[in-house]
Amino acid sequence: MVDIFGMMKQAQQLQSKMQEMQDQLSNVEVEGISGGGLVAVRMTAKMDVKGIKIDPSLMKPEEREVLEDLLVTALGEARRKAETAVQEKMQALTGGLSLPPGMFGQ
Repeated sequence: MVDIFGMMKQAQQLQSKMQEMQDQLSNVEVEGISGGGLVAVRMTAKMDVKGIKIDPSLMKPEEREVLEDLLVTALGEARRKAETAVQEKMQALTGGLSLPPGMFGQ
């Protein structure tokens, strides 16, 4: 017979752990770098941008398009690293259990 109360307890524990993990993601920071270090973007694993560093050589009107492209690249790299950090935490939490996307606020 299926232990419905045991399953509910496990689901509540998992949900509690998921909330704890979501809170921890605010403290996990990643950095995206482009242009060989000319632009760096720092963000949390929750995708909150915390800082951007731009080499002074890019602060010229004629370098505007280069700077814009480097920012897009650095932000993309930081986002990918943040997503990887979330996936790693999720796998550690669920023991590798494959959950559907969007489950528990993913």
